[in-house]
Amino acid sequence: MTNEIVPSAPHKDFESIKKLDKNGVEYWDARELMPLLGYVQWRAFEEVISRAAKACINSGQDVDNHFARSSKMVEIGSNTVRREVKKIKNEEKKIKV
Repeated sequence: MTNEIVPSAPHKDFESIKKLDKNGVEYWDARELMPLLGYVQWRAFEEVISRAAKACINSGQDVDNHFARSSKMVEIGSNTVRREVKKIKNEEKKIKV
């Protein structure tokens, strides 16, 4: 018998999308986390993130210490037009969405 802990689904999936920032802090991209939590539409998941941010405020925490907003440009249509897509980074040692 071994004492090693082997992640299983869905924890295995969470580990597979985990990222590390330049300081070695673990985080998850909300758009990658969304389908693992069963959400299909971004607007529905964005509401969940909003509620989590409100809970963070209500508990006396600084939202900016737990959720980082970012955006990226993506190709749409003919691959010549681009639009900005909102992203939210959720840091591990803080609130998890």
